[in-house]
This record gives sequence, C-alpha cells and structure tokens, in this order.
Amino acid sequence: MDARFTAEQAEIRRTLRDLLRKRCGPEELRAAVDTPAGHDPALWTALATHLGLPGLALPEAHGGAGCTVTELALACEETGRALAPSPLLATAVLAAPLLLALGTGAQRDALLPRIAGGGLTAALAVPGPALATALALTGHDPGGAWAGGGRAGGVQARRADGGWRLYGQVDQVLDGHSADLLLVAAHAGGFARSRVLLFLVDAGAAGLTRVRRTALDATRPQARIELREVEAELLGRDGDDVPGALARAGDGAAACLAAEAVGAAERMLERTVEYVGRREQFGRPIGSFQAVKHRLADVHVQVQAARSAAYYAAWAAARGEAAGGLALAQALDALRRAAAEGVQLHGGIGFTWEHEAHLYVKRAAGDALLFGPVHRLRAHAADAAHVFEEAG
Repeated sequence: MDARFTAEQAEIRRTLRDLLRKRCGPEELRAAVDTPAGHDPALWTALATHLGLPGLALPEAHGGAGCTVTELALACEETGRALAPSPLLATAVLAAPLLLALGTGAQRDALLPRIAGGGLTAALAVPGPALATALALTGHDPGGAWAGGGRAGGVQARRADGGWRLYGQVDQVLDGHSADLLLVAAHAGGFARSRVLLFLVDAGAAGLTRVRRTALDATRPQARIELREVEAELLGRDGDDVPGALARAGDGAAACLAAEAVGAAERMLERTVEYVGRREQFGRPIGSFQAVKHRLADVHVQVQAARSAAYYAAWAAARGEAAGGLALAQALDALRRAAAEGVQLHGGIGFTWEHEAHLYVKRAAGDALLFGPVHRLRAHAADAAHVFEEAG
C-alpha cells in the first residue's frame, strides 16, 4: 500500500477545502439546515456540477471521473470538517454504488450520468432502524429479516398490471424528503418465498408521501416515506443478490463515513486548540497548563489513528476488501472524544446553542445511532474475522 496522495488527490482536497471555507461557514451552515431541503442548493450545485463530487467514484463510461472510493472518502473528509449538509452521502455513497452494481444496462445508462452530472439526487430507503444491518456493518442477514421478514411491517412489493407496486413505510431515510429518486428495499413473494429486492421510485409518484422529520443531527436531514400502492421499477433483475450488494456498498460507505468523522474530529480539535491558546486564566492561556496539553494530545493521537484506519479502509474498499466497519468505529470514537473535550475546554461557551461545538456532538451521536453503535461495529468485525473462535 502506497500511503502517499497523488497530485490529483491532493488537488481534490485543496479545492474542496477552499470552497467550503468560503461557502459553508457557521452562519451559512445554520441557514442551510433551516431550509426545506436541509441544504444549500447553490452549494450543492457547486459541489456537484463544478467539482463533480457525485461522479468521483463512477466509471467514465457513465459520466463519472473514473476514480475510486479513496477519492470519494477524501471528499467526504473535507465535507465532514465543515459538517456541510448536502445530498453527497445519500446520493454518491449509498445510492450510486447500488445502481452501478445491480442496475440493468438501460438503468445505468439512464441514471448514472445524471447523478454524475449533479442533475439527479437519490436516497436509499431501508425499513425500520436497520440501515447499519442492511449495509452489513453491525450484522449480516442474507435473508433480509431487517426489511420485515415478509410479514406485516416494512415495505411489501407485489406484481400488478405487468409491473410492481409498493406498500409500507420507512421512517429514517437520509435526504429522503428532497431526493429525486428513491431506492426502496422491499419484500416480495409473501412469507413462503420472501426475498428482498430494491425498487426505483420517482419522487413524484402517485401514492408517495414524504415528510421531513426532526433529527438529532440537523446536518443529516431525514424523512419518513409512506408508500400506498406506489408504482415502482425493479432495480436489476429478480434473483439478484441484493443483500450481498448492500454489504459491498456498506463497506465503501463505512470508509467514507469514517473519513467524514475524521474530518469533523480534526476540525473540532483545531477549534479547541485555537481557543485554549487565547483563553486566559490566572494570567496565562489555559492551553499552557499541562493537564490541558495532555488531554488535547490524547485527542490528537486518537484522531490520527482514526485517519490512518479510514484511509486504509478506503484503499481496501477500492480493492474489494472489507475494513470499513472497524475504521468507522475508530473514527466515531475519535469524533465523540474530540467533541466532548472541545465542549468542556471551551468552558461555559461550549454549552451554548450559539456555539458550533454542539453540532459536532450531535454529529458524533447521530452517526452512532444511524450506523453503529461502536461496540456493535467492532463485535461484527470480530465475528467476521473469527477472532473469538476457538482454534479447531
């Protein structure tokens, strides 16, 4: 493994950091999350159309840049630093890999160039609070019981009029209220022949209701999706290995999420170091106290370790290897620690709504709820590696 960045990778980081520094400061961030979309459409246009972020990891044949998960993870690290709300995670990290892996030739040709060009956003709808399980981050269930098990609940699919119709509800869909296209995981075949399939649902389909929900982390807007006999198009073919495709997409997603958490943790650490360097107590900056230095040094070490894990996970995902779960656990731990120390060392101001520190605390807690928790990420990785099995 060559850990050095190429000139192109370094340029992606530099350009994106400069743009977000100008366009996504604290005031712009607060204004963006309060909009109906939950993000700044002008900023998304700049990220998608001008910089081409949604197409970074898509093949050139489908309008993408032909890069790998590594480049996408580097982009996510920079958006994580700014906590920039955008459809990047839902569209490029979760939905696009599934379209690429499962879509028919016609579906890929029709959808992926639009995603790469920024003209189409997408969201993955997984029933119940089971996104981490569906992506095989905290467990692997090839039977798809996480989607309802073919019984009442979840989303059910049935054939009708030569096509498919969906009925059910999904409660936690990232950017589901604003996405142009939904990828809905549903059970088909009833209980006896139950199987999980993915379906394409247009945002304007009859019978579809989307309501933005109040979320712990406002920078990750979520929606409740209700489907009442909604016409849908099967993604790929009946019989495709949907759980397997979700698991492979999950490992790349975990690498990107880990990089994103590392970016947020590093930025929180930078803000804290800057603050303790100018906040005085007993006639000297509090950053000069040995106890404060030790605490921040520990955070720095944890963040750097998480960065190494995230970069390795991205490199491994590009080679079809799985390392994302452990990297995500390490990064979420680092973000939680950096946010907690930042709030405390900022003193009274760190606890106020007006300061940005609480946004990083909420990102750490929100990601752990959506994609973790950390102990389950580690436990599943240990099980997959047979760590605790007795030698035969």
